[in-house]
Amino acid sequence: MAVDPRWPVALVRGAVPVALGLLLWVAMAGGEQDRQHTLKAQPGADAASLTQRRRHNELIMAALREAAETDDNVAQRRVPWRK
Repeated sequence: MAVDPRWPVALVRGAVPVALGLLLWVAMAGGEQDRQHTLKAQPGADAASLTQRRRHNELIMAALREAAETDDNVAQRRVPWRK
């Protein structure tokens, strides 16, 4: 039973993109710790700012949820919304 001579070429052609992808992934993963450190050092990354941002996002999501559930034009309401 002879091996088709095209098999080694096909294997190499299939392995090259996989190897390149693996090398690129390793290169990018190496800088991940530096990126995480840079993100933590940015202003607004402290606990108080994150809590305030979460609360703001919760209020926006509540407004969007209410707007989706009603047929009223919520854009015309006064700024301090009353439920």
